[in-house]
Amino acid sequence: MSKLYVIGTGPGDLNWLTPAAKEAINQSTDLVAYGLYLKLLGELTEGKICHEQDLGEEIQRAENALNLASSGKTTSLISSGDIGIFAMATLVFELLDTQSKPEWHDVDIQVLPGISAMQAAASRVGAPLGHDFCAISLSDLLTPWETIEKRITCAAEGDFVISFYNPVSKKRDWQLQKAKEILLANRPGSTPVILGRNLTRETEAITITTLEALDPTQVDMLTLVMIGNSESKVIESTPANGESKQWVYTPRGYSKKLI
Repeated sequence: MSKLYVIGTGPGDLNWLTPAAKEAINQSTDLVAYGLYLKLLGELTEGKICHEQDLGEEIQRAENALNLASSGKTTSLISSGDIGIFAMATLVFELLDTQSKPEWHDVDIQVLPGISAMQAAASRVGAPLGHDFCAISLSDLLTPWETIEKRITCAAEGDFVISFYNPVSKKRDWQLQKAKEILLANRPGSTPVILGRNLTRETEAITITTLEALDPTQVDMLTLVMIGNSESKVIESTPANGESKQWVYTPRGYSKKLI
């Protein structure tokens, strides 16, 4: 049977790749992805036919994967993080829904999740996602800014912890500043903010700052921006090695049971 694996490979480090995703890649003859995602897979791509396509060619990537799979090749369509979160999985099903390609409907599709950037960032600093949270993409390439702004406003008013994906690019340099202004109208300037860049990779950088001090010019497309809610806290501990460590957590209400 024609098979297409739709795979999230996690933030980058192969130690964070799930066993199910690794096995699917091993079973595949063809891998379709943006070049960087294939590079991060290292030796796992050996012996595979790799189909690299640039950023901005997402539709072509998904079509290519469906065509390869429907031709009988066991194919993996790959994205970093979780392929179902602001990634390629939704495009595969949108193509199935809107294109008249009966052969695509004969493909056995399996979606294999990966660890998302917000989960990786949260794990580095403690437990900022300990209570209700949401994820919002600041890219207005596919979604009108008016819609994005409304979602930010509602999330701010609802006091959600918010993870911003696609926060800044060379052509989009003002959206994060606008989001900051909306959030400052709804929560304290001292609210913790986590910046996670190149998560789990050699050049990983984690910064803990505040909403008031957040500088959008220090953020790029490789950065995950996480804004705490009004109750999120920063604490410090000193492990046995004597090196002080900052942690961020969002209380869920257990303190009432601890009294």
